[in-house]
Amino acid sequence: MSIEITMTGPLFDGRAARAMQDAADAAREDIAEFAEEHALALMGANFREPTGYYESRVTTERVAADTSLVHDQGVVYGPWLEGVGTRNRPRPGFPGYSHWRQTKQLAQLRGPAIADRAVQRHLPEMRG
Repeated sequence: MSIEITMTGPLFDGRAARAMQDAADAAREDIAEFAEEHALALMGANFREPTGYYESRVTTERVAADTSLVHDQGVVYGPWLEGVGTRNRPRPGFPGYSHWRQTKQLAQLRGPAIADRAVQRHLPEMRG
């Protein structure tokens, strides 16, 4: 007597693993896109004398397989605008806009829901 077991489907042929990786990539991209859009919205709403240059330097860059970085490409006055530059501390005056801190906090708060939506979009691929 012998028994033959054949396992088929997305879990066994690699489709589920690929779909999960696609979902993770989509979640990373969606969260980064949300963060970039939110930072730019704060800048547009709060900057008193916007020139457009600083906003044009804001970009999202994939720095590792699982990490995207939203940044201002090292604009020299970026820390001053944020309120963390050396020129913000010694004298009272301009406290900064805190646009990056606020964006980080909101991305951390909303990130799980954004990631969940990305996973939901890829569930049909995982089911076969």
